[in-house]
Amino acid sequence: MTAPVFVVDTVPGSGSFLLDGPEGRHAVSVKRLRSGEELVLTDGRGRWAECVVVSAEGKDQLTVRVSADHEEPGPEPRVTVVQALPKGDRGELAVEIMTETGVDAIVPWAASRCITQWKGDRGLRALAKWRATAREAGKQSRRTRFPEVADPMSSKQVAALLAEADFAAVLHEDRDHPSGALATAGLPDKGSIVLVVGPEGGVSPEELALFEGAGARPYRLGHSVLRTSTAGTAAAALVLGRTGRWS
Repeated sequence: MTAPVFVVDTVPGSGSFLLDGPEGRHAVSVKRLRSGEELVLTDGRGRWAECVVVSAEGKDQLTVRVSADHEEPGPEPRVTVVQALPKGDRGELAVEIMTETGVDAIVPWAASRCITQWKGDRGLRALAKWRATAREAGKQSRRTRFPEVADPMSSKQVAALLAEADFAAVLHEDRDHPSGALATAGLPDKGSIVLVVGPEGGVSPEELALFEGAGARPYRLGHSVLRTSTAGTAAAALVLGRTGRWS
Protein backbone atom coordinates (compact mmCIF):
# COMPACT_ATOMS: atom_id res chain seq x y z
CA MET A 1 0.00 0.00 0.00
CA THR A 2 1.25 3.50 -0.80
CA ALA A 3 2.28 5.86 1.99
CA PRO A 4 -0.40 8.14 3.51
CA VAL A 5 -0.43 11.76 2.38
CA PHE A 6 -0.46 14.84 4.62
CA VAL A 7 -0.77 18.46 3.54
CA VAL A 8 1.64 21.22 4.56
CA ASP A 9 1.96 24.85 3.50
CA THR A 10 5.59 24.43 2.42
CA VAL A 11 7.20 21.09 1.59
CA PRO A 12 10.62 20.66 3.27
CA GLY A 13 13.49 19.86 0.93
CA SER A 14 15.71 18.04 3.41
CA GLY A 15 16.44 17.36 7.07
CA SER A 16 13.82 16.86 9.77
CA PHE A 17 10.35 18.34 9.93
CA LEU A 18 7.73 18.63 12.67
CA LEU A 19 4.21 17.79 11.51
CA ASP A 20 1.73 19.23 14.00
CA GLY A 21 -1.72 20.83 14.09
CA PRO A 22 -4.68 19.00 12.51
CA GLU A 23 -2.44 17.03 10.14
CA GLY A 24 -0.16 16.01 12.99
CA ARG A 25 -3.15 14.92 15.03
CA HIS A 26 -4.45 12.85 12.14
CA ALA A 27 -1.06 11.21 11.68
CA VAL A 28 -0.53 10.42 15.39
CA SER A 29 -4.03 9.82 16.78
CA VAL A 30 -5.89 8.47 13.72
CA LYS A 31 -3.27 6.83 11.51
CA ARG A 32 -1.15 5.97 14.58
CA LEU A 33 2.10 6.29 12.65
CA ARG A 34 5.22 5.23 14.50
CA SER A 35 8.99 5.32 14.09
CA GLY A 36 10.22 3.84 10.81
CA GLU A 37 6.92 4.17 8.91
CA GLU A 38 6.73 6.11 5.66
CA LEU A 39 4.55 9.04 4.70
CA VAL A 40 4.30 11.77 2.07
CA LEU A 41 4.13 15.52 2.67
CA THR A 42 2.64 17.64 -0.12
CA ASP A 43 1.45 21.17 -0.70
CA GLY A 44 -1.31 19.88 -3.00
CA ARG A 45 0.19 21.88 -5.88
CA GLY A 46 2.59 19.22 -7.19
CA ARG A 47 5.47 19.47 -4.76
CA TRP A 48 5.95 16.52 -2.39
CA ALA A 49 8.49 14.79 -0.17
CA GLU A 50 9.06 11.18 0.80
CA CYS A 51 9.52 10.98 4.58
CA VAL A 52 10.18 8.48 7.36
CA VAL A 53 8.81 8.89 10.86
CA VAL A 54 11.45 9.57 13.49
CA SER A 55 9.23 9.89 16.55
CA ALA A 56 5.71 10.72 17.75
CA GLU A 57 4.98 12.95 20.75
CA GLY A 58 1.69 13.60 22.47
CA LYS A 59 -1.45 13.44 20.34
CA ASP A 60 -0.51 15.76 17.50
CA GLN A 61 3.24 15.97 16.92
CA LEU A 62 5.20 13.82 14.51
CA THR A 63 8.88 14.34 13.69
CA VAL A 64 9.86 13.04 10.26
CA ARG A 65 13.04 12.85 8.20
CA VAL A 66 12.89 13.85 4.54
CA SER A 67 14.28 11.14 2.25
CA ALA A 68 13.69 12.89 -1.09
CA ASP A 69 11.65 15.76 -2.48
CA HIS A 70 9.95 15.93 -5.87
CA GLU A 71 8.07 18.27 -8.19
CA GLU A 72 5.24 16.64 -10.13
CA PRO A 73 4.73 18.30 -13.54
CA GLY A 74 1.28 19.45 -14.56
CA PRO A 75 -0.60 16.68 -16.39
CA GLU A 76 -1.24 16.70 -20.13
CA PRO A 77 -3.87 17.16 -21.31
CA ARG A 78 -5.42 19.08 -18.42
CA VAL A 79 -9.02 18.00 -17.72
CA THR A 80 -11.55 20.46 -16.32
CA VAL A 81 -15.16 19.61 -15.47
CA VAL A 82 -17.74 22.38 -15.38
CA GLN A 83 -20.27 21.02 -12.88
CA ALA A 84 -23.80 22.42 -12.70
CA LEU A 85 -24.88 22.81 -9.08
CA PRO A 86 -26.67 19.61 -7.93
CA LYS A 87 -29.25 19.37 -5.19
CA GLY A 88 -28.30 18.71 -1.57
CA ASP A 89 -24.94 17.13 -0.85
CA ARG A 90 -24.63 15.51 -4.26
CA GLY A 91 -22.27 18.29 -5.29
CA GLU A 92 -19.76 17.23 -2.66
CA LEU A 93 -20.18 13.62 -3.80
CA ALA A 94 -19.41 14.67 -7.38
CA VAL A 95 -16.31 16.60 -6.28
CA GLU A 96 -15.09 13.68 -4.18
CA ILE A 97 -15.37 11.08 -6.93
CA MET A 98 -14.02 13.35 -9.66
CA THR A 99 -11.00 14.09 -7.46
CA GLU A 100 -10.38 10.38 -6.92
CA THR A 101 -10.71 9.82 -10.68
CA GLY A 102 -8.05 12.40 -11.52
CA VAL A 103 -9.81 15.58 -12.67
CA ASP A 104 -7.51 18.63 -12.60
CA ALA A 105 -10.03 21.42 -12.09
CA ILE A 106 -13.71 21.73 -11.16
CA VAL A 107 -15.85 24.75 -11.99
CA PRO A 108 -19.19 25.23 -10.17
CA TRP A 109 -21.74 26.43 -12.72
CA ALA A 110 -24.97 28.27 -11.93
CA ALA A 111 -26.97 26.89 -14.86
CA SER A 112 -30.39 28.35 -15.58
CA ARG A 113 -32.17 25.11 -14.69
CA CYS A 114 -30.30 24.53 -11.42
CA ILE A 115 -32.66 24.22 -8.47
CA THR A 116 -29.77 24.97 -6.11
CA GLN A 117 -28.43 28.52 -6.21
CA TRP A 118 -25.37 29.77 -4.35
CA LYS A 119 -26.08 33.22 -2.94
CA GLY A 120 -24.48 35.22 -0.14
CA ASP A 121 -23.09 33.40 2.87
CA ARG A 122 -24.76 30.16 1.84
CA GLY A 123 -22.85 30.20 -1.43
CA LEU A 124 -19.56 30.88 0.34
CA ARG A 125 -20.15 27.96 2.69
CA ALA A 126 -21.04 25.65 -0.17
CA LEU A 127 -17.90 26.62 -2.08
CA ALA A 128 -15.78 26.07 1.02
CA LYS A 129 -17.29 22.57 1.36
CA TRP A 130 -16.43 21.74 -2.24
CA ARG A 131 -12.85 22.89 -1.74
CA ALA A 132 -12.48 21.00 1.54
CA THR A 133 -13.90 17.88 -0.13
CA ALA A 134 -11.37 18.16 -2.98
CA ARG A 135 -8.55 18.52 -0.47
CA GLU A 136 -9.58 15.52 1.62
CA ALA A 137 -10.30 13.36 -1.42
CA GLY A 138 -6.92 14.34 -2.86
CA LYS A 139 -5.21 13.12 0.31
CA GLN A 140 -7.27 9.93 0.44
CA SER A 141 -6.48 9.06 -3.18
CA ARG A 142 -2.74 9.76 -2.63
CA ARG A 143 -2.62 12.70 -5.03
CA THR A 144 0.10 15.32 -4.72
CA ARG A 145 -1.61 17.79 -7.05
CA PHE A 146 -5.17 18.45 -5.92
CA PRO A 147 -7.87 19.73 -8.27
CA GLU A 148 -8.53 23.44 -8.26
CA VAL A 149 -12.11 24.35 -7.40
CA ALA A 150 -12.85 27.68 -9.07
CA ASP A 151 -15.24 30.39 -8.01
CA PRO A 152 -18.78 29.82 -9.35
CA MET A 153 -19.25 30.85 -12.97
CA SER A 154 -22.19 32.14 -14.96
CA SER A 155 -23.04 30.68 -18.36
CA LYS A 156 -21.23 33.56 -20.10
CA GLN A 157 -18.11 32.95 -18.03
CA VAL A 158 -18.27 29.23 -18.85
CA ALA A 159 -18.53 30.09 -22.55
CA ALA A 160 -15.34 32.16 -22.27
CA LEU A 161 -13.59 29.19 -20.63
CA LEU A 162 -14.77 26.87 -23.40
CA ALA A 163 -13.50 29.22 -26.10
CA GLU A 164 -9.95 28.86 -24.75
CA ALA A 165 -10.01 25.04 -24.57
CA ASP A 166 -8.30 22.75 -27.07
CA PHE A 167 -11.32 20.44 -26.83
CA ALA A 168 -14.67 21.26 -25.27
CA ALA A 169 -17.73 19.08 -24.90
CA VAL A 170 -21.20 19.48 -23.44
CA LEU A 171 -22.52 16.16 -22.16
CA HIS A 172 -25.94 15.75 -23.75
CA GLU A 173 -28.68 13.28 -22.91
CA ASP A 174 -29.96 12.97 -26.50
CA ARG A 175 -28.64 9.60 -27.67
CA ASP A 176 -29.44 10.51 -31.31
CA HIS A 177 -27.61 13.85 -31.30
CA PRO A 178 -25.60 14.26 -34.53
CA SER A 179 -22.35 15.06 -32.69
CA GLY A 180 -22.17 11.42 -31.65
CA ALA A 181 -20.43 9.79 -28.71
CA LEU A 182 -17.63 11.16 -26.56
CA ALA A 183 -16.00 7.73 -26.90
CA THR A 184 -15.24 8.40 -30.58
CA ALA A 185 -14.47 12.14 -30.45
CA GLY A 186 -11.02 13.32 -31.48
CA LEU A 187 -9.10 14.31 -28.35
CA PRO A 188 -5.85 16.30 -28.08
CA ASP A 189 -2.72 14.81 -26.54
CA LYS A 190 -1.83 18.12 -24.91
CA GLY A 191 -3.49 21.35 -23.88
CA SER A 192 -6.83 21.57 -22.15
CA ILE A 193 -10.03 19.54 -22.25
CA VAL A 194 -13.21 21.01 -20.74
CA LEU A 195 -16.31 18.90 -20.10
CA VAL A 196 -19.64 20.54 -19.23
CA VAL A 197 -22.11 18.67 -17.03
CA GLY A 198 -25.62 20.12 -16.97
CA PRO A 199 -28.15 20.10 -14.12
CA GLU A 200 -30.83 17.46 -13.56
CA GLY A 201 -33.17 19.44 -15.82
CA GLY A 202 -30.62 19.47 -18.64
CA VAL A 203 -28.78 22.22 -20.45
CA SER A 204 -31.20 24.80 -21.81
CA PRO A 205 -31.36 25.45 -25.58
CA GLU A 206 -30.03 28.97 -24.99
CA GLU A 207 -27.04 27.69 -23.02
CA LEU A 208 -26.37 24.98 -25.58
CA ALA A 209 -26.34 27.58 -28.35
CA LEU A 210 -24.05 29.84 -26.31
CA PHE A 211 -21.61 27.00 -25.69
CA GLU A 212 -21.69 25.82 -29.30
CA GLY A 213 -20.83 29.37 -30.34
CA ALA A 214 -17.75 29.09 -28.09
CA GLY A 215 -16.66 25.88 -29.81
CA ALA A 216 -18.15 23.23 -27.49
CA ARG A 217 -20.08 20.50 -29.28
CA PRO A 218 -22.69 18.29 -27.54
CA TYR A 219 -21.71 14.65 -27.02
CA ARG A 220 -23.44 11.70 -25.42
CA LEU A 221 -21.77 9.29 -23.03
CA GLY A 222 -23.81 6.18 -23.70
CA HIS A 223 -27.32 4.86 -24.07
CA SER A 224 -28.32 5.54 -20.46
CA VAL A 225 -28.79 8.94 -18.86
CA LEU A 226 -26.54 9.61 -15.88
CA ARG A 227 -27.28 11.90 -12.98
CA THR A 228 -25.46 15.22 -12.88
CA SER A 229 -23.45 14.05 -9.86
CA THR A 230 -22.03 11.02 -11.72
CA ALA A 231 -21.81 12.16 -15.35
CA GLY A 232 -18.63 14.19 -14.79
CA THR A 233 -16.81 11.22 -13.29
CA ALA A 234 -17.86 8.91 -16.12
CA ALA A 235 -16.80 11.40 -18.78
CA ALA A 236 -13.50 12.18 -17.06
CA ALA A 237 -12.68 8.48 -16.73
CA LEU A 238 -13.35 7.97 -20.43
CA VAL A 239 -11.15 10.93 -21.39
CA LEU A 240 -8.33 9.99 -19.00
CA GLY A 241 -8.27 6.51 -20.42
CA ARG A 242 -8.35 7.58 -24.07
CA THR A 243 -5.65 10.26 -23.70
CA GLY A 244 -3.19 7.96 -21.95
CA ARG A 245 -3.43 9.69 -18.58
CA TRP A 246 -4.32 6.32 -17.08
CA SER A 247 -1.64 4.34 -18.89
